[in-house]
Amino acid sequence: MKTQQVQPKTQPEGHAGNKMGIDVKINSISMEGNILATASINLNQCLAIRNIRLMNGEKGMFLSMPSYRTGNGEFRDICFPITAEFRTQMTEALTSAYKEALTIQQGKMAQMAESPVPQIAPAGLSM
Repeated sequence: MKTQQVQPKTQPEGHAGNKMGIDVKINSISMEGNILATASINLNQCLAIRNIRLMNGEKGMFLSMPSYRTGNGEFRDICFPITAEFRTQMTEALTSAYKEALTIQQGKMAQMAESPVPQIAPAGLSM
């Protein structure tokens, strides 16, 4: 099988030489543990990456790419950013989406706490 060599680009580029279009969908937010959120990322509406985790580490937030466990117990990333610049762009996009989703969720929780709980009569009784 023959492989082709491709010249690496110094920065991630989109269709017209622009920066890579990164769309983020936060799938879940966790309030406990090191996993802050799980997400899906769509790159230039051409490639979707699912099960990306936003982790909280000793040095701050970082991306954890989808991985699998090998036969000897090691974990290997399924896909990963090639350049540090692109990893930074992905991390910034995911962190921004996470903060926005967290703000929305906290607003909903505050509304629920402020609104009165409707009184429901037990079956067979009226209020």
